[in-house]
Order: sequence, then C-alpha cells, then structure tokens
Amino acid sequence: MADKTSRTSAKTAKKATAKKAAGEPVLLSGGNPQIAKGYGDAPVQAYIAAMPGWKSDVGRRLDAIIERSVPGVLKAVKWNSPMYGVEEGTYFLGIHVFAKYVKVAFFRGAELEPLPPRTSKHKDVRYLDIHEGQLDEAQFADWVKQASKLPGEKM
Repeated sequence: MADKTSRTSAKTAKKATAKKAAGEPVLLSGGNPQIAKGYGDAPVQAYIAAMPGWKSDVGRRLDAIIERSVPGVLKAVKWNSPMYGVEEGTYFLGIHVFAKYVKVAFFRGAELEPLPPRTSKHKDVRYLDIHEGQLDEAQFADWVKQASKLPGEKM
C-alpha cells in the first residue's frame, strides 16, 4: 500500500512540474491557483486567469468592483491569494479559492455594516463565501468602500 501511495505522490508531483514547465499555474488543494508572490496588477490578473471554471469570472467581477470602488487600489499576491490595500504593505481584503466557493476575507470586517456573514477565529476578520451565481455586487461594493477606509492589516 505504501508503494502505491508513493507512486501516486510521485505522479502528482511530476504533473505539477510539467504544468510549471509549460507555464501553466498549478492548482493547489481546493483549486486555489499557485501564483508566485508579486506586487501590482499583473500577478493578480495571473491569479484570476488561473482560477478554475466559474470562479475566474467571479474573480474578474470582484477585481473590477474593487478598482471602481477604490481608485488607486494597491494589489499583490501573497500566500497564493490576491490582496488589496490602500497603503504599501497593508491590505483591507484578500481572496482565496476553495472547491465550491470563492472566499473574501475582510481583515477589519467586524467593523463593517452590515457584518459580512461568516466569522473567523480572529475577532476582527469576517468572511464572505461566494458560491456560483450568488454575488451581490452592490453589497460587496459597499463593504469594499467601507473596508478601504479602515486601517489595513500589515502583511
């Protein structure tokens, strides 16, 4: 059994290496794209393009709403997640892909009104899980505007 597991792991690693060599992003657990750490729009757009299926469209819509709501927003990819901020090195939200939804983390979400629906083990953080066809663009834009005016999280 252990031999079969090691062959499967080796096969998975070989596929990931082949994808990287071909310039294709590797999808991590749950379908989250593995994108190199970087600053600016280019790495964020690479992440969005690599989001699987319907999630890529959601990523484009989220990015567009954030840009419209926060002129001059700063972008980065850290820990395989796009981050958005208004000051260098501080961020007000991050995006992460899971198998069945896209998660938006509002780093000071406990100060937003109305509160984003999901709590976190961190008292200040609140989450919005976006399932296919369930993005409320007006509410999201309102939260983004509010969040961008709060102190960012240093990362």
